[in-house]
Amino acid sequence: MLDQIIQELPRFFSYYNLLFFAKALGVTFALSAIGCVVGFSLGFLLAAVRLDTRPAGRPLRVASTVFIELFRRIPFLVTLMLVFFIFQGLNADLAMFTVALISVCLIATAFIAEIVRSGLESVHRNQWDAAAAMNFSYLQTLRLVIVPQAWKIILPPVFGFFVLFIKDTALASQIGVVELAFAGKTMNNKGFSATLVYGTVLALYFMLSYPLARFGKHLEKKLAPTRNR
Repeated sequence: MLDQIIQELPRFFSYYNLLFFAKALGVTFALSAIGCVVGFSLGFLLAAVRLDTRPAGRPLRVASTVFIELFRRIPFLVTLMLVFFIFQGLNADLAMFTVALISVCLIATAFIAEIVRSGLESVHRNQWDAAAAMNFSYLQTLRLVIVPQAWKIILPPVFGFFVLFIKDTALASQIGVVELAFAGKTMNNKGFSATLVYGTVLALYFMLSYPLARFGKHLEKKLAPTRNR
């Protein structure tokens, strides 16, 4: 097997193959990065809406709860197929990347909303009551009192989810999106050694996920220093 891999190396790392992998890496990065940013932004918003106990916010609270509970319980592949066939049924001429991106954002938003909600609720009730006694609005309570204390609870699972999320984007290959898993399958079908192909794919996934994990550790130390005291 080793002899075969060594013989294939010059042909495998040709200019066009490297370009193909670079484009696939870019697609995986774009799906992951946009999914993380949109998922975190909308997830934070949904978590805040869900914790708002004012009567006027009940319709939004119910809607956010339904969305979160629904998409947290549907496998990513099912969500992907659902979005794909809905747009196909509507005769919407969307690129497969856009369909995958919408699916990725839906799943990320639902999971991150639940992580953020649990982090915000971990702050002792007295802190909420103290903010209310000082006549803080709901947004002021979140911004000035609750969120600064909740970061240390929110950040570790959020970045853990981001790392898992990068790997889940491989399912986008099921609808023809040319990301890393799709590129690996294509190269394997061309006759290259599976060990060489998927070893390369593994290294590229590591290149994406490791810096993100390190960045998460950095943010955790910077924004939540009391955790390590």
